[in-house]
Amino acid sequence: MERCAWVKLDEPVYVKYHDEEWGVPVYDDQKLFEMLCLEGAQAGLNWLTILKRREGYRAAFDGFDVEKILNYDDAKLAVLKEDERIIRNRLKIASVVTNAKSYINMQQKHGSFANYIWSFVDGKPIINHWERIEDVPATTEISDRMSKQLKKDGFKFVGSTICYAFMQAVGMVNDHTKNCHCYQK
Repeated sequence: MERCAWVKLDEPVYVKYHDEEWGVPVYDDQKLFEMLCLEGAQAGLNWLTILKRREGYRAAFDGFDVEKILNYDDAKLAVLKEDERIIRNRLKIASVVTNAKSYINMQQKHGSFANYIWSFVDGKPIINHWERIEDVPATTEISDRMSKQLKKDGFKFVGSTICYAFMQAVGMVNDHTKNCHCYQK
């Protein structure tokens, strides 16, 4: 069974993520928030590092329950800074709280976070037809626009590359290469 060339076949968590999640449209607000936070945590690292810590992130950040995250104080942030289950970068940790506030604002303004985030692709996935993984871009005009708007709306760790990776992760963009068994899904 062929997969996209980026998948490390000796890493079961990577194979499972590729086969079951990557490129599959997500419309659940909380799941979208979680993925945006995880993509932000990835900045400067590789996705496998975050994927292996995802359960640790879920535990540390109360299942990405936004209402709980909004109540985090300096003491909670200090505890998170020492939590070995996550990337212990002060700015990345603080960005989850900042992003929770912006997330709530966008939910209120747009009816749901999904409405807001999916508006960047007019509510439907972009299906690309790449022959090789080298053809897949790191950013696009849409991810540039999304990044600028997210920053304007108060989000942190949302550069264009992070936004494009997020779009791929939540199925706003399907970048499975043509030879991949997931391409037709």
